[in-house]
Amino acid sequence: MQRYPFTYNPSESFYSQASDWIADVFYEILPEAGFEIRDEQIYMSFQVERAFAENQTIFAEAGVGTGKTLVYLLHALCHARYSRKPAVIACADESLIEQLVKPEGDIAKLAKHLNMDIDARLGKSPDHYLCLVKLEESRHKEEESALFQSIHEQLPDFVNNHAAMQSFYPYGDRTNYSTLNDEQWKKISWDPFQDCLVCDRRHRCGQTLSRDHYRKSPDLIICSHDFYMEHVWTYEARKREGQLPLLPEHSSVVFDEGHLLETAAQKALTYKLKHNVFEEILLRLLKGEIRESLAEAIDEAIERSELLFAALEKHSKAVPGSDRREIHYGEELVVQINRFRDILATIEEELIFESELYTIEPYQLRIVEEHLEMIQLALSLFKFSEQLIFWVTDEGDGLTFVIMPKLVKEVLKERVFSQQIPILFTSATLSIDGSFSYMADSLGIEDYLSFTVASPYDYEHQMEVIVPELGSSDIFAEKMDWTLRMLKQTEGRALILFPSKEELKRFKQEISLNPEAAGLSIAFEGDREISFLISAFQNDEHSSLCAVTLWEGLDVPGPSLSNVIIWALPFPPNDPVYTAMRKGSDSPFEKVDLPYMLLRLRQGIGRLIRTREDKGIVVILSEELSRSELVRNQVKEILPQGVEFRISDHNKLY
Repeated sequence: MQRYPFTYNPSESFYSQASDWIADVFYEILPEAGFEIRDEQIYMSFQVERAFAENQTIFAEAGVGTGKTLVYLLHALCHARYSRKPAVIACADESLIEQLVKPEGDIAKLAKHLNMDIDARLGKSPDHYLCLVKLEESRHKEEESALFQSIHEQLPDFVNNHAAMQSFYPYGDRTNYSTLNDEQWKKISWDPFQDCLVCDRRHRCGQTLSRDHYRKSPDLIICSHDFYMEHVWTYEARKREGQLPLLPEHSSVVFDEGHLLETAAQKALTYKLKHNVFEEILLRLLKGEIRESLAEAIDEAIERSELLFAALEKHSKAVPGSDRREIHYGEELVVQINRFRDILATIEEELIFESELYTIEPYQLRIVEEHLEMIQLALSLFKFSEQLIFWVTDEGDGLTFVIMPKLVKEVLKERVFSQQIPILFTSATLSIDGSFSYMADSLGIEDYLSFTVASPYDYEHQMEVIVPELGSSDIFAEKMDWTLRMLKQTEGRALILFPSKEELKRFKQEISLNPEAAGLSIAFEGDREISFLISAFQNDEHSSLCAVTLWEGLDVPGPSLSNVIIWALPFPPNDPVYTAMRKGSDSPFEKVDLPYMLLRLRQGIGRLIRTREDKGIVVILSEELSRSELVRNQVKEILPQGVEFRISDHNKLY
């Protein structure tokens, strides 16, 4: 494979030569292949060049249609080959990864039209892979055992063949099981409480094989924000355990849809505790001939764990619009946490003596010690509970206690932004009122470059925004009526965006009973693997797709997406994370709720117009737009230039 796509002169600056070649790509090579010359794209390229040449962080806010993906791919690819280390492209979620690497995606287009071999490999999050242990359990005990048995029978031969592997390949990706719904997939997929280190199937596991594969890419590794932050968070622990980090050393990082990185960081930088996992790990110690004092401490620790989780159950409550249960942190819970910590300290002391007797297999002992250390560290944070956010979730197999530092900026500053490599944030929505300070402050970035380039599209003539005036006592019924009316007007071709799973679920239940919906083809996120649903939506022009996670990144050009229906303004939920953020702000609505909603709404509206030929409508179903002048004015400000919304009943503009 040729190292550079241009003739490199070592006596001259590599970056100026790369920039000249990239300019030729946009001015000559791609236009000859049928692409249009976009001044916005070329402007962005020259801005991004500086970040790569000087190893700086840059916020690149580029409107829809700029062609920002081609810009960052070209710069990242050249820099990777110059540095001899792969570039990491971190997308907001797995569905965006699939769109980037699909056969007709941007990487394939570049490879074809530039006559280049581009080695791009996927590094997916662990929960997007099949767990052989959970599959084995499910095919014997679940109601759907026949389904899971068929999956077992379709595994590659080398998985269950105990002979030395002569040939093998990655398998077990979520996309290989596209017909499973989310609930079915959870029963057989990896989860954070799988103890992979002691799993006897790990060397034949699809996740392990995939990791070995993507690490060898010389050009590009494509992953999600979540996966990149998991790499950051587990880097030191994996080194201590003698494991390789999730990602290899890399030359640059691009955070596509970078406005979502803080959420991914918060999700990754958490401690998760679960009673049944804790009990299972401690019971391993009883398999050895241990001293009676340690056995008694183990029994007491299991009992203390049960009492702690019982207290969490008692003092937590569900939050509408969120799967996080809010915890009331009172005296009883403080007592249970302290007692649990005390018995853990006793076990840790006992293990010091036990290790000298060699009654416990050293590898198993290290696993237990690591787990106890993690729990102690997590619970010790409660000395500074005002700096924490904590909650519980319940997925049917017992509570999970989640502990998260309130501010992640210090971790990001130390482990991400201290690297002397180019870091590029790109999105159509990175600034508020022209300032990038909201993003920079939340991530702990002090020194950065930034620019904004507008979309080249003629939104005034391509987009219409309709705001039905809602005011009855049954807002849900009104929204349902308007949705059906608009679906019939555009003959499907609609993306319906919901701010929460609960609202999508209720809509799904109600519309299935509504005779007015007969004949409509509507798919729902969660019923199938998401990239499968997106492909079906794009190929069936008169279908509609209901989703919670597709506010960003979805790219469906053409008539298949002619109508974006916003079911409700996407304000953040009232869960523990955002409740804590509000408590820490002197103007919670203006500084927490409103910026979050406006960024997400801009992204949702941006799903409609993807080419110069696209036309369509955006329907915003929001009673707040009628009630609140502040909200109304702010929403008007973030609409594309030349676009105003029309209040449907009065056919007039505010």
